[in-house]
Amino acid sequence: MTILIEESEASPEVKAIYEDIKAVRKVDWVNNFWKAMARHPATLKRMWDNIKQVMAPGAIDPLTKEMIYIAVSVTNNCRYCIASHSAAARAKGMTDAQFAELLAVIGLANETNRLVHGYDVPVDPQFLKD
Repeated sequence: MTILIEESEASPEVKAIYEDIKAVRKVDWVNNFWKAMARHPATLKRMWDNIKQVMAPGAIDPLTKEMIYIAVSVTNNCRYCIASHSAAARAKGMTDAQFAELLAVIGLANETNRLVHGYDVPVDPQFLKD
């Protein structure tokens, strides 16, 4: 059984990170991913800082970032991340039709990747950067 550090049991260092998570995400609870990471406060802090940086608006909009996260999570078979990032994507406006199309693209990419790998298809020179 995974040990989860509940807010009521958290050290002051962990509580401060939990409060930042809730403030940044505008929620009143901390999800189980963070509670599991809190077993090692340095990992919790590093992951939270990294997620805040990478998932912030930038050259790629937040919904697209969530959809990329879903695609990687499906490919890696991470049920937790599929659920949490699908919820985040829906909160950012992803529709059921977009989700279905995303899953179709993920399935297609995985199939074609396996075929290319199996046939050891060489990359066309035109696809390579100069």
